Amino acid sequence: MKSRFLKLLGAVTIINILAKLMGFAREVIIGYQYGTSYQADSIITAITIPNFLYLVIGGAVTTAFISVYSKLKGKEKNDFAQTIFTLLSSTAVIITLFFMLFPHFWIQLFFSGMSEEAMDLTSKLFVWTAPATLFLLIGITLSGLHNVHENYRLSTFSTFLFNGIYLVIGVGLTPWLMEYSYALGATIGAFSMFGLLLFYIWKLRLMPIQFKIIKMPEVGRFSRLAIPLVLGGATIQFYLIIQRIFAADLNNGVIASLNYASKMTQFPQAVLMASVTTIIYPMLAKAAGEGDISRIEEAYTKGFRMLTLILLPASIYIFIYAKDIITFIFEYGSFNEDSTNATYPLLQIFSLSIFSLALNTYVTRFFYALEKTILPILLNVISIFGINIFVIVLYLDDLGAKAIALGTVVSTIVNMLLLIAFAQIRLKLVICSLRYILKLVVFTLITIVAIWLVSIVPSHHVLLTLLFGGIVMVLMIGGGLKSVK
Repeated sequence: MKSRFLKLLGAVTIINILAKLMGFAREVIIGYQYGTSYQADSIITAITIPNFLYLVIGGAVTTAFISVYSKLKGKEKNDFAQTIFTLLSSTAVIITLFFMLFPHFWIQLFFSGMSEEAMDLTSKLFVWTAPATLFLLIGITLSGLHNVHENYRLSTFSTFLFNGIYLVIGVGLTPWLMEYSYALGATIGAFSMFGLLLFYIWKLRLMPIQFKIIKMPEVGRFSRLAIPLVLGGATIQFYLIIQRIFAADLNNGVIASLNYASKMTQFPQAVLMASVTTIIYPMLAKAAGEGDISRIEEAYTKGFRMLTLILLPASIYIFIYAKDIITFIFEYGSFNEDSTNATYPLLQIFSLSIFSLALNTYVTRFFYALEKTILPILLNVISIFGINIFVIVLYLDDLGAKAIALGTVVSTIVNMLLLIAFAQIRLKLVICSLRYILKLVVFTLITIVAIWLVSIVPSHHVLLTLLFGGIVMVLMIGGGLKSVK
């Protein structure tokens, strides 16, 4: 079992890394082509709403679907899957039509602070990206069906396919379509992902592909799980849309700078968390259904140890080398030195939220697996829409875009501490011992000193600077995983 888990985790992680690299390469090329201009703002903003719904609604539906479906048997499984597929497809069609018919209304509603030229371009691009909403929403539900049948590699590959096609079309058609090439790439990529998942559901006979609604109590149970999860199931996406709403009121290019900086910090935790949760959540749901508490407790502590010892050194590395990272990755073409100076301070602040964001997602999954959804959602809502917005509003006039990044850091740390505390109180899950925390503090201090000492060594090329620091980071991660227990 352990060997199989590690093999699956390794395969899913590799595919996830490639998928994330595709998405990351897209951001880098947008930076090269458009820098921190209003065109870059528009390209990024046009996909914001479809992507937000994909990860928030789709993520909530998938989590609830796995929880309910994994506890059904025989014909009930097909009836339930077909009913959810039919209801979600109908809803997605209606939403997509509203987006395509009234694009300016939706962009004005969420991003009213944009300049007139940015608003006009974003509205036009949104017409092209709106159909992606339909395919993304249905696609992520089909991905959940594959995951519950342990087709992890296929569901993860579908994300790689989406990002790959999005990138190729976005970049390849730029000479002819300019900014519109990325909007078209998003929709064609989403359709390809949906088509792949649907084809293999038919081929593997996981579910009869037909529209059918069956009245069954599990649908009500699914709704009671899914609706609250919309508010708490995709924390990062709520942060992103709030960041872009406030950034729209600042200068042109701020949305792009925030996007580049936040994507840099999302990459390490997103790859690790996506890989772990893709496999661990269906297993947790089954363990919860069987009442196997010991297996849940073991997963909880081991997962925390892995997250801390990997993400803390990564966070320290990104904070210390923020300017070098932005310079090396983005400073080409239209992305000039001014763009770097506007972006790297945001990256430093965002790096302080890498660990807390990952841990929030991780701990929340245990609440969901045990169907204790209300408490973590309430904590998420308080943190995102309370603490986060309060910090942004309090410091926005003085700090500008930095206040938006600071709001994310403060609120995610508070949320993390509250989730850990309530997991111990309500779920009886102890994340670690005091002895481990003391060891972790010492490990963190040693890592800070080691990476900082390497960073001050003179180097004639930014790549060598990053490479030396990266080697030390990897050594610290390896040493921590081996010795800090």
